[in-house]
Amino acid sequence: MEPESKDRGSGMKQAPRLAITLDTDEKQVSTLQMPVPRAAIRHAIPLVIEGVLGPLALFYVVLILTGFRGALIAALSWSYLALGRRLYKGERVSMLLFFGIILITLRTTLALVTGSAFAYFAQPTAGTFVISLVLFGSAILGRPFTQRFAHDFCPIDPEIMERPLVRRFFIRISVLWATVLMLNAGIVFWLLLSTSLRSFVIERSVVTYGLTAVAIFFSITRFVAMMRRDNIKVEWARATG
Repeated sequence: MEPESKDRGSGMKQAPRLAITLDTDEKQVSTLQMPVPRAAIRHAIPLVIEGVLGPLALFYVVLILTGFRGALIAALSWSYLALGRRLYKGERVSMLLFFGIILITLRTTLALVTGSAFAYFAQPTAGTFVISLVLFGSAILGRPFTQRFAHDFCPIDPEIMERPLVRRFFIRISVLWATVLMLNAGIVFWLLLSTSLRSFVIERSVVTYGLTAVAIFFSITRFVAMMRRDNIKVEWARATG
């Protein structure tokens, strides 16, 4: 991890960054430096809690304590407070939080107007399906959207991104994630129609995060395998201190 730095002229701290870098020694042997796995996880967890797990957990707790409308307001408040905190500190707003706020605002507005829990949970399912189509389209156009999300969690050197195999990798991974999202949307919609509200919140989380974990694991292992096929030596950084 890089040490915290300050924006020139602003005095505001930037969040520590992880990066995947490519080094070439005197013998022209290229080595891909991967971040410490534990550090990468520590870097990703706050982003996931902030953009996904926080509002979901708060929604479920308030749903049990006060009911549906209170849960809606609580989850929406979490997201906007997270956005306000980042803006106040001058930190970059992650794509996860950005899209999360857009979706939760639309969902909450419609749910408050209609008073329908089905409408609240059906929207993200439909949104997931639309996003899967966008990912398919970005892969077909050769401009895989997965590259942007990758930079949220672990920025990659431009030199690496320019390699033909890496570009093909992100195209294929976009297809993988599109397929996973479409499968997730189908299962979640079936659960929405067949289970109670309280059960649905938990069951949806298990399905969504289970599929996401599998897709993340496959993405990382395929990336490393692809780099090795490109005659790049892969090294995982070691924790210091």
